[in-house]
Amino acid sequence: MLWLLVAISSYFLFAIVALGDKYLLSGPLNPKSYSFYVGILGIFALILIPFVGFSVPEIPQILFCLLAGAVFIFANFWFFTGLENFEASRIVPAIGGLLPLFTFGLVFLFSGGKEVLSLEQISAFILLITGTVLISTEKGKSITSKSLQISAIAALFFAIAFVLTKYVYLAEPFWTGFIWMRIGGFLAAACFIFTHEVKAEIFKKKFTFQKKTGTFFLVNQGMGAGAFILQNWAIALAPLSFLAFVNALEGTKYVFLLIFTILVSLKFPKIIREEFSRKVLVQKIFAILFIGTGLVIFAFI
Repeated sequence: MLWLLVAISSYFLFAIVALGDKYLLSGPLNPKSYSFYVGILGIFALILIPFVGFSVPEIPQILFCLLAGAVFIFANFWFFTGLENFEASRIVPAIGGLLPLFTFGLVFLFSGGKEVLSLEQISAFILLITGTVLISTEKGKSITSKSLQISAIAALFFAIAFVLTKYVYLAEPFWTGFIWMRIGGFLAAACFIFTHEVKAEIFKKKFTFQKKTGTFFLVNQGMGAGAFILQNWAIALAPLSFLAFVNALEGTKYVFLLIFTILVSLKFPKIIREEFSRKVLVQKIFAILFIGTGLVIFAFI
């Protein structure tokens, strides 16, 4: 199961990136600006063209790739909208629980009911989702109906993007599909430049970095790009029926993030400080046990 190792490796890197973002970000950008930057930066994938196997598919397939990339940007928009209006502890657990379910449902629908899971695989799937929700939920930060609505929209868009991405990789070589989807993301993101928020972000604000901070930012973004490529590779490698597991495995990111946060807060308390009550620690331990058990069941069935 190479795809399983690749997926976990991607979430390992995503956890490091999330820790770096926690250190770098002093305040959130608006959703349109975030979506703009995510899509625009994806155009740097064109740099890979001379070094990888890249081809020009038929026009219908190009349009399909562009659509997959664009949907991913709009999924990010709804995700960032949720983060702007609600605390992350209300948005992340809901998406973590809904995204794998939506992905599973879409795969079942698009495959005409041919892609199904065994009882053991369903058990592992449920354990992974439960662990993801538990480890990303904070005490006293219950999910509201309004936050759930935005989370559901974001999760649905992410699920559609994941499924479309999988079908792109079923039809095209990895790097061809990956680069064309990034072009689609770029075109979708470019639409945001006509909005007032993005214009203000780009033309009215000036960002300055100290040398060390700028280097750290670039390294962190590079790792984020590597994590994204690994996640896409996992999508390409995973059987269609297991695509939802790539989503469900996101709980491993929070396990890694929890470990990294504790280690950094112990060694560098001035940079990141993290304190856990006994109840929170018990909750995290149970979440890790759910995720670990789910991985073991899935790996050995």
